[in-house]
Amino acid sequence: MGIMTVPTQAAPQTLSCRAVLFDMDGTLVDSTAVVEQVWGEFAARYGLDLAEILRTSHGVQARDTVTRFAPAGADIPALTAELGAMERVRTDGIVPLPGAARLLAALPADAVALVTSADRVLANIRMAAAGLAMPAIAVTAELVTKGKPNPEGYLKAAANLGVDPADAVVFEDAPAGIAAGVAAGIRTVAVGPNTGPLPNGVLHLKDYSAVAVELAVDAEDLTVISFWL
Repeated sequence: MGIMTVPTQAAPQTLSCRAVLFDMDGTLVDSTAVVEQVWGEFAARYGLDLAEILRTSHGVQARDTVTRFAPAGADIPALTAELGAMERVRTDGIVPLPGAARLLAALPADAVALVTSADRVLANIRMAAAGLAMPAIAVTAELVTKGKPNPEGYLKAAANLGVDPADAVVFEDAPAGIAAGVAAGIRTVAVGPNTGPLPNGVLHLKDYSAVAVELAVDAEDLTVISFWL
């Protein structure tokens, strides 16, 4: 009788750090329904290609997308404000990613930051709609001069938490955000189906369902966060 071989499951990857930096939309919060609805209305108004807008807008600030796609002569600040107002009143369908609430609850509050291309008002609304606690440190759109893929937001978050970028881990879902994390010199984990091709060294997760966390204290009495991914 022949020998039947059973494929072995890949061993979990382990990452240890002192701080964890999360993007919001697509990383902690699934806001796909609202995002597609709002940008769909924008595209229809100006006869634009919605698929192209969605392909390039994910993870970047709304003003950058409006600037790229709005017709010549459009009032960019007014259009951006209008789209922002639309997003703030639409929360139907916003849910947390699987395992996100459990993961946030397991992490030390003083070692977590949010780095999002949304402004503070929208970030508060979407985190609340998803039933997730807002981290004390949140670097939102109005706090940076350059949005993702520029690393400014992630570098600012690491500095606010008092950690070197090399001692942090970023969780991101979009190419622009992944590029920002990598450019900041922070180990980056891609989450979900919309990451695009991944840079070398970037791990990928479907969601947080199987992620385990362990906390320890090192010889310097500092907290070490270990992930099994």
